[in-house]
Amino acid sequence: MAETNYTEDNIRSLDWKEHIRLRPGMYIGKLGDGSAQDDGIYILVKEVIDNSIDEFVMGSGRTVEITVRDGQVSIRDYGRGIPLGKVVDVVSRINTGAKYDSKAFKKSVGLNGVGAKAVNALSDYFLVQSIRDGKSKTAIFNKGELVENPEVEESTGRRGTKIVFRPDNSIFKNYRFVSEYIERMLWNYAYLNPGLTIHFNGTKIYSENGLKDLLAHNLDGDEVLHDIIHLKGEDIEVALTHSEKSQSEQYYSFVNGQHTTQGGTHQGAFREALVKTLRDFYNKNFDPSDIRQSVVGAISLKVIEPVFESQTKTKLGSNDMGPEGPTVRTFVNDFLKTSLDNFLHKNEAVAEAIYKKILRAEKERKELSGIKKLARERAKKASLHNRKLRDCRVHYNDLKNERRLETTLFITEGDSASGSITKSRDVNTQAVFSLKGKPLNCYGLTKKVVYENEEFNLLQAALNIEEGLEDLRYNNVVIATDADVDGMHIRLLLITFFLQFFPELVRSRHLYIMQTPLFRVRNKKTTLYCYSEEERRAALVQLGVKSEITRFKGLGEISPDEFKNFIGEDIRLEPVMLGKDLTIDQLLEFYMGKNTPKRQEFIIENLRVEKDVVEESAKTA
Repeated sequence: MAETNYTEDNIRSLDWKEHIRLRPGMYIGKLGDGSAQDDGIYILVKEVIDNSIDEFVMGSGRTVEITVRDGQVSIRDYGRGIPLGKVVDVVSRINTGAKYDSKAFKKSVGLNGVGAKAVNALSDYFLVQSIRDGKSKTAIFNKGELVENPEVEESTGRRGTKIVFRPDNSIFKNYRFVSEYIERMLWNYAYLNPGLTIHFNGTKIYSENGLKDLLAHNLDGDEVLHDIIHLKGEDIEVALTHSEKSQSEQYYSFVNGQHTTQGGTHQGAFREALVKTLRDFYNKNFDPSDIRQSVVGAISLKVIEPVFESQTKTKLGSNDMGPEGPTVRTFVNDFLKTSLDNFLHKNEAVAEAIYKKILRAEKERKELSGIKKLARERAKKASLHNRKLRDCRVHYNDLKNERRLETTLFITEGDSASGSITKSRDVNTQAVFSLKGKPLNCYGLTKKVVYENEEFNLLQAALNIEEGLEDLRYNNVVIATDADVDGMHIRLLLITFFLQFFPELVRSRHLYIMQTPLFRVRNKKTTLYCYSEEERRAALVQLGVKSEITRFKGLGEISPDEFKNFIGEDIRLEPVMLGKDLTIDQLLEFYMGKNTPKRQEFIIENLRVEKDVVEESAKTA
């Protein structure tokens, strides 16, 4: 093997913007096209908003205005404004910012002087304007390069900072902003900062009661076992209840206003302290799983100089409240030991409801213990990691792996479809689970069916979600079924399964529907894939009416070579999201209850195929 030359010519020095654009994943996680809530374009939005929130936390500016339109984002706060002489440096000079000065920002979200620079470098248009002391300073950049730098001018505008940016389409290919994702992010900011008003595309977002509002807004009234427990102390806030509809634990955790979606030391301390406090209160050595079953909790901590496990700050790694403070574990435990214990003594009805809930969980656990053991043994004997599941090498619960956010499990129908995906997938991050026929309609059934039904048992084991989402193995769970009536029916059955037994998977935006092309239109020079009748007609206009048209009736008809075009960086995923107006029970009743005519109409209206094909296929639904 020839030796590769290694000389001074191989050594390169990159400036700040070149490094960010070459290795964007180091700064904003995965890129994506906006179909997932953790895609990079939302991290860009968050990085800018974090600075506005820090102004509010420091007592300056009670309103933030955000507009997202035509792929462009505008964020205006009314804080102190960036010092005019540093406006350019703050957004273009790495490791420059006020967050290094603990006097100016004691417990801030932005820590490393990187956020705004990353947004600047990854945008093909970036404007920053600061107004203070009756003057204004503006600068405009393109991909991190300063293109306009006018002098400071007089201004009668209110003090504060405005940033407008448009993500670079050459990096975020075919991106689109999903407003529901941004709105959910903004609501979290509001819950954590009572008194802050956010205007988003004309909608007012405001919270009066903090984390109590978070739980109330995310759970329907008839879903909770008891009134929400709301506890506040210096540098800590906790909200807690139990769900009637789910047996899994569900947590919302925050540090310095950052939504730590992967938890960390504070969330672990919360779970541990909850068990210890309730054991002591009831004077019984309950099993931890029985105490935490169906818990829905939220915790927010304020920590001096927190250490996160990545630049995107999704998991708290440090275990100290501050340089000279107690550990997070001690702090959280002491707070709950006092505050929760006092609350339960004063609220006997809540204490009684929790006690009865724990006893029910204990009884159910003992009744299911034998079934669970047999189910786990069956999963092992079924060679889960051989034929049923074609696994990938990287997994979502591997927090140290840079590609963990890309991990995807495709749930397919039949061997032909799973075979095509398996042969064309990225074996590092993409896994395939093959269904055998239509899944059981589990609407109205108990959790027992998950262990007794082979398909559900194996799917649960593949995802590793029996005890909740903490060890979820794939960030994206993708239902990949044919674009026909049978495929739609299987899709609904799977959505029903997740809503019935694992609603937190849907709430946490991990569940998606994969869109695959219905048509291939090609001539001798060009091939176009079309996902709708409208796209097919447009392709014929572009390539000519004499082009060859192929209609894909099933995923198995698409060759592995072609499938690579649909499950790579251009993959089209539609998130399964819970709307504001329907409860989970209402959704399940609509999809799987006794309303066949309405459901048939829904299937027909939502299938992406020609009308005559739908009407013919609907006869078999």
